[in-house]
Amino acid sequence: MLKKITKTTENILNLFPFFFGNISSWLILLMIFLSSMIVILRYVFEIGVVAMQELLVYSHGMLFLFYAALALKDDAHVRVDIFYRELSDKRKRMINFFGNLFFLQPFAWAILIFSFEYVYFAWSINEISPEPGGLPFVYLFKTSLIIFPILLILQSFSELIKLVFKHD
Repeated sequence: MLKKITKTTENILNLFPFFFGNISSWLILLMIFLSSMIVILRYVFEIGVVAMQELLVYSHGMLFLFYAALALKDDAHVRVDIFYRELSDKRKRMINFFGNLFFLQPFAWAILIFSFEYVYFAWSINEISPEPGGLPFVYLFKTSLIIFPILLILQSFSELIKLVFKHD
């Protein structure tokens, strides 16, 4: 019964990285389109569109922020594992457990806590781009600084459940 509950909890927590991972996939297509349009408009028609350039920059940042939790779920983060690869599965689980608990969780919580006021201020003034012709809704993009640590925290809980109850 406990195994079923923990597996269900893990599956529910894994929905969030999948959802934002899909958004990341679409952001890649958006970035390709924006890059192409910026080049065509700039070098063919000699038109510079600041809003498009800013959207490209924010999309690039959001791509990494939104995909980080899915990369954690898929164990796709780059690591230097000189010793790790030689360890037994039990030791790997211990390292991953303590890494999640004592490094990832505090890191994600710190980002969440320290970025909250920054994002709140952006929303309170409906922050816009300081550039002429820039984006009128910068505060929406800054919200990704809150979404990122929340996704990491949720995925970290999912990983901890998997490590404690040995779900694969």
